[in-house]
Amino acid sequence: MENLQDSSYWMALAHLPRWRTERINRLIVDILQEKKMTFVDFFSLDKNDRQNEFDLNENETVDLENAKKELPNYSFLAESLINQGYIIIPIVSEDYSPTLKNNLKMKFAPPLLYIKGNKQLLKEDTLAIVGSRNASDISLKFTKTIAQKCTKEYKVVVSGFAKGVDKKALDETLAVVGHSIIVLPQGIMTFASGFRKYYSQIVAGDVLVLSTFHPKVPWSTGLAMRRNVYIYGLAKTIYVAESDTKGGTWAGVIDGLRKNREIYVRKPEIDENNANDLLILKGAKPVDMKGNLIQDDELFNFDEQLKEILSSKSLTAKEIIEQLDIQIDTRKFSKILRKLDFISKMKKSNKNYYYLKEYKETQLDLFSSVH
Repeated sequence: MENLQDSSYWMALAHLPRWRTERINRLIVDILQEKKMTFVDFFSLDKNDRQNEFDLNENETVDLENAKKELPNYSFLAESLINQGYIIIPIVSEDYSPTLKNNLKMKFAPPLLYIKGNKQLLKEDTLAIVGSRNASDISLKFTKTIAQKCTKEYKVVVSGFAKGVDKKALDETLAVVGHSIIVLPQGIMTFASGFRKYYSQIVAGDVLVLSTFHPKVPWSTGLAMRRNVYIYGLAKTIYVAESDTKGGTWAGVIDGLRKNREIYVRKPEIDENNANDLLILKGAKPVDMKGNLIQDDELFNFDEQLKEILSSKSLTAKEIIEQLDIQIDTRKFSKILRKLDFISKMKKSNKNYYYLKEYKETQLDLFSSVH
């Protein structure tokens, strides 16, 4: 999108403060498709007419009036971006990633993408390799293997540019002249050092740098968490090198499993202390160190397995772990059990016992008959 006026209108709408992504996208659809107006027409409306025509509340009306006042500044910013070789891609453009739009839908798909590099990578087969910032050596070895394997299969590796698994995936992909999309947790104009570092790969068409945030906003922890959504959204396939029971990797995978995403998790070694086994029990597909699917008829839904184990008795977290035959710290597992809506806890003899909520009325019988 090289039209400065169009770009300024898109930016003004995309960065409305306090507006959720879905609300912005629905307004855009309402303007362009339902009312068949241009953004020029929309912003030219009297604020009262705009409020009535688009069913806006008072706060939304004020926000749009403020955005209207910012249009000259956005026009100047858009000109600066285009002159520096950046590309602005709105959600209605044919250049917009179909994978991102399909995975995130109207609710979370960002209205604008700011990119520099080979935009064709947005249309290619993509995958993400995710995991801890403080990943173990075996997880980093797995990351290297998957990155190089997928490069041979002409797939684009999506990276969040964080240390650990993210950075390893990017570096190993580029080491074998593969293709990668770097998803920034900051505005694209604040990535100057990164553009210098990957200049040759960007020019060669091997790297695309992408941001969904205001071009000048600096890195922040909040943006890093929001960025994770776009990493998962841009990937058709997700490989998990290592996950804890909390944090961005766990949250992203659990959300992906709810949405029936294609997610593969490295089967951990016996002495590892991570949540990989739990993700497999939750429905992720187990793979070996080479990324090959592990066929195991005994692996099934974690919730169903827990319900079967606790169907006639109450158990401690340690006892449940032994029956599940998984490797995880007992305290971490206890936290997971407390988050499950079908599990209840009772203390007896200074120990916590877990049981199914459906047996609440007979819980004393369960305790007296089993323990």
